[in-house]
Amino acid sequence: MSKTNKIIAGVTTGVVALVAADIVASLFLINFALKPEHMSDRKAYVKLYRYNPELRLWVDSLKLTRRWHDTTATIKGTRQRCIIITAKHPTTKVAVLVHGYKNSGIQMLSYGKIYYDMGFNLVLPDLYAHGKSEGKEIQMGWNDRLYVLRWMEIANRLFKGEAAETQMVVHGVSMGAATTMAISGERLPGYVKCLVEDCGYTSVHDEFKHELSDTSLLRTKYPIPQFPILPTASLLTKWKYGWDFEEASMINQVKKCKLPMLFIHGDNDDFVPTRMVKPLYEAKPQPKEIYIAPGSRHARSLTDHRADYTARVQSFVTKYIK
Repeated sequence: MSKTNKIIAGVTTGVVALVAADIVASLFLINFALKPEHMSDRKAYVKLYRYNPELRLWVDSLKLTRRWHDTTATIKGTRQRCIIITAKHPTTKVAVLVHGYKNSGIQMLSYGKIYYDMGFNLVLPDLYAHGKSEGKEIQMGWNDRLYVLRWMEIANRLFKGEAAETQMVVHGVSMGAATTMAISGERLPGYVKCLVEDCGYTSVHDEFKHELSDTSLLRTKYPIPQFPILPTASLLTKWKYGWDFEEASMINQVKKCKLPMLFIHGDNDDFVPTRMVKPLYEAKPQPKEIYIAPGSRHARSLTDHRADYTARVQSFVTKYIK
């Protein structure tokens, strides 16, 4: 073999090795980040009561009085689970509470209590590939919007009574907030009156980019570079699951949203960095409000500032749902 051919063979081998390493690392990222999380109810209650022990008696009373309805529905060919809680008195007011990454609907009971005390019916779905819902991959809030929209339709039929339709708020936290913002850009039915997003990210691409930054816990444990891994992982996700990180843009969705939205974020959030809320808020047309919880880390604003958080949510929602 000539010297030139040896160089070409060496370069080719090197390129193939780099491409293979890129694909392997990208698949690792996908499998790590999007692996389904079927948390048991037992574990979910342990997590809930760790920070909200006072909710135990309320949850027990809901079940004893048969206001708690654990239900399933087939949505897009998969069995999806949702907890539906009926209000103390018949009402058309409905709060849809959307949980975060690798949690389940049960974790949203602490937020649900705010709305229950306001006289709302509650809808707490287990997102696709979470809790007791079937699913192949975590969808990071993007295609989750399609499943939650279906639960919203079901809830509207259940609770509209003699009225033409319900009055509904959607309130999401973390990945659930991303889901809420993804929903906000769709053509929504008239029964959706307002939305609350708590510590959601601008896009799936931006969140994964942050998680692959030099200071992130994931990067500390696994030395995966942002480039070329992130674009390759996005392409592989499109190939495997039909969506990619770039199209999953919550900031593009809120640009299209005309409904009122309350933005909430802790000012010490390093998981979905606090800086993400500013472009989201600026992109959203009026009407809108914002609450930055002092000192709070990711998804801790309610726990850290329960009275203020509750008052701000109540004040916002009651402007649009009577």
